[in-house]
Amino acid sequence: MHGVAVLGSLENLDDALAFLHQRNIKPQRLVIADDTVDEEKLARYLDLAGRHGLTLGRLPPTIEFSRAILEKGQAVRSLALNDLLGRPQVVLEMGAIRKFIGSRRILITGAGGSIGSELVRQVSDLDPAEILLLDSSECNLYSIDMELSERHPKLKRTTALCDVRDRVGLNTWFSRHLPDVVFHAAALKHVPLVEEHLVEGIRTNILGTQNIADMCFEHGTGTMVLISTDKAVNPSSVMGATKRCAEAYCQALDTLGSGTRFVSVRFGNVLGSSGSVVPLFQRQIAAGGPVTVTHPDIERFFMTIPEAVALVLQASAFSNSDRGGRGLVYVLEMGKPVKIADLARKMILLSGKEPGKGIKIVYIGLRPGEKLAEQIVHPNEELQSTPVNGVSMLTPRTADLAILKNQLSEIGRAAESFNCERSLRLLKVIVPEYNEPPTTEPRRLPTLAGK
Repeated sequence: MHGVAVLGSLENLDDALAFLHQRNIKPQRLVIADDTVDEEKLARYLDLAGRHGLTLGRLPPTIEFSRAILEKGQAVRSLALNDLLGRPQVVLEMGAIRKFIGSRRILITGAGGSIGSELVRQVSDLDPAEILLLDSSECNLYSIDMELSERHPKLKRTTALCDVRDRVGLNTWFSRHLPDVVFHAAALKHVPLVEEHLVEGIRTNILGTQNIADMCFEHGTGTMVLISTDKAVNPSSVMGATKRCAEAYCQALDTLGSGTRFVSVRFGNVLGSSGSVVPLFQRQIAAGGPVTVTHPDIERFFMTIPEAVALVLQASAFSNSDRGGRGLVYVLEMGKPVKIADLARKMILLSGKEPGKGIKIVYIGLRPGEKLAEQIVHPNEELQSTPVNGVSMLTPRTADLAILKNQLSEIGRAAESFNCERSLRLLKVIVPEYNEPPTTEPRRLPTLAGK
């Protein structure tokens, strides 16, 4: 065809390569030109490339082909890890998202983190009136501020070096800027670390969320969006329980029917985020292995950072339409869960090595607070579809606001006095479905002298 030999289909690849090798033609790269290839086919391509010593490349979708050549001078790109998840990108309703963000004052907490910084990037592209970047990390705040200054030099922006635990500081920033929309991405999210530092998890994930929500309520913010997690469903970890508590508080406030909408968006693990398994595997592979996996059967839902943030924006825009109800939690479409062991094997193959030979995989056992599989929906929640592609909603599972506020006051006093045992007991009262996984060792609770 046009002077290029057609040697067969995917099933003929072994024979085609043998045919070429006989003629002293040794291909170096296998390029995928199929826009709709699924996870199963990608895995086959990856296996074939590995067996024949080929690198794997992929053409962009047809609609992006010309732009890829113009912008980068080439169309073929290396196969990225997110290509292996086997899920097509969701088509967004950009008109609704732009209407929700455009010409508004936006505050993003945890603005320098993995999710927060991507929120900054995508929100800044939608013509907001102002962006307020709030983070407790000086380094992260500086980095995202510099990036934003280069990305949109004319966009009005302000940095707020402030901790979400600092109610007085938050009140100052809210009073000065009166944000229209708040994306609350600040959180402690690393499960084993929060298990070990449960008081810090409570102070940030519960009390910090309460502070942000109260500021939104008191200062007339139009919408607060809480970034939540699938670990909040039947949690087995302190991190998951604290995020469920944060959801419950936002749901209870939203059902008041005030002028402020409180939206929770729940999704799974994010590929490449700080503290996630992917950067760990990348470091281990670069060091020659072994790659450590906790359990052969452990599996997780995965999304890419840009995809997760885009769908957060989509869910947020829908929640503010006439179609969005009160007290709802929104769930993002994440496809089928991925086995971590399979992810490790694919990453090893992508590095040009062979799993088990070039790079070994070692199973080290579940860490404190970990489950083999996460859930998206609690048994007392009903999953309902929405007209928005990639976004579903859950019927309200709300707590009495007055009772919940009293409970948060109690756990706040326990946490501020560093009383870990009481903090843990109260957390189990607030989130009764919180169930610590069985362990042979008692939980190590940090203590302070005299406490």
